[in-house]
Amino acid sequence: MLYLRVERHYALNTQHAYQRDLEQLLSFINQQGVNSWIDLTGEHLNLLVMKMRHANSSGRTIRRHLSSIRGFLTYLVNQRYLSSNCALGLQPPRLDQNLPKILDYGQLTLMLNPRSKSPSELRDVAIIEVIYSCGLRVSELVGLDVNDMDAEQGFLSVMGKGGKMRHTPLGKSAQRAIANYLQKTGVTQGALFLNNRHVRISVRAIQTMVKKRALEVGIKINVHPHMLRHAAATHFLQSSHDLRSVQEFRP
Repeated sequence: MLYLRVERHYALNTQHAYQRDLEQLLSFINQQGVNSWIDLTGEHLNLLVMKMRHANSSGRTIRRHLSSIRGFLTYLVNQRYLSSNCALGLQPPRLDQNLPKILDYGQLTLMLNPRSKSPSELRDVAIIEVIYSCGLRVSELVGLDVNDMDAEQGFLSVMGKGGKMRHTPLGKSAQRAIANYLQKTGVTQGALFLNNRHVRISVRAIQTMVKKRALEVGIKINVHPHMLRHAAATHFLQSSHDLRSVQEFRP
């Protein structure tokens, strides 16, 4: 703050805005277990932006906040406390950019309540459970086979971007939903999720199903599968503040 006042001759209100932004940054990275500015990464800053978006901060507020952080880290580089500025590569939102709408847990619960025991209903519930529980992309979900699920260990083997395999925890609720679906359909091998013609379900079919299901339970916004991933990341952030858990949900 002394640098801003003496060297940069910033107005008092601007100094206070910088101070609030940096105090918010400090509080956030302390929650992430970052104890030194050297350990701060672009991933931490991306997560901070995600948190601000989910708190309905405006695009203008986020831009100002990132400007404060960028200026502060530039100062640390100039003072040789840091070798590089990890905020330089961040893309601030446009001033006119609408921030993404987020599903709350109550809305998700409505979508996850089975309304019958038909095979398609149990399949749809299981699909939503898996996207939410594991934070999967739809392209990853449609590629799942029955043998990708390890029910005993509670894990899914998922083929991600670039052909990279990862093992992601499968929550108890998602395990039950899959078990109910498999028991009803008798599927034991091959594609995990099938359409009504008993072939692997498509990305388009899942997108249509998620949108239709949201409308049927009274959700007024246009819901798409990626919103389920955003909701998963948000709820992880709110409950655990665990950067490593949330990083898997990035697009």
